[in-house]
Amino acid sequence: MTPEESQSSATSAAGSNQRRDADFERVALPWMNDVYRFAYSLTRNESDAQDLVQETYLRAFRSWHTFQPGSDARRWLFTICRNAFLRSRERTRHEVDLQDGDTEALALATRHRDMLNDGTDRALSQIDLRPALTTALEQLQEPFRSAVILVDVEDQSYHAAAEILGVPIGTVRSRLFRGRRQLQERLALYAKDAGFASAGTAKEKQSDD
Repeated sequence: MTPEESQSSATSAAGSNQRRDADFERVALPWMNDVYRFAYSLTRNESDAQDLVQETYLRAFRSWHTFQPGSDARRWLFTICRNAFLRSRERTRHEVDLQDGDTEALALATRHRDMLNDGTDRALSQIDLRPALTTALEQLQEPFRSAVILVDVEDQSYHAAAEILGVPIGTVRSRLFRGRRQLQERLALYAKDAGFASAGTAKEKQSDD
């Protein structure tokens, strides 16, 4: 290769790298806040979440050549973030047995009916649930928390959540049922702790008087 050809090749490579850097900055960086929010939902620690975001973007930059232009960059980044988180965890971890989705759906509906009957549902509609919801989400067990965060907070479809988590859609549905049920129970306790007596309790007190 002549000196002129070497210089031309180097110039071409530099131009290609500049385009890659510009594309990455334009497409991937705007989602950093979303990735941090997802990372925090996984780690439940600000420092760990920041480290996970850095790891996610480092992996994303190195793998930018595999990204399909025009596809969902947010979903792609979430998948990388989730995989990086799993690799950072200990190999041995407690696995929670998942119940059948239909069973969970029935239990969820039954719990909601009970909340309607005892006045808890009405109490929840009268108070600011944001602090309680944030706490309840942080206290959710994995793998339910990730499913709830992706679908209910990040507004990902079941299909997108399944791709990010690397599980079948049926598993996503099952985890959602279980996670939502846990949230529902925690919020019901919060409503009662906040001083909202149930309709049934109020009637009992009136009858005692």
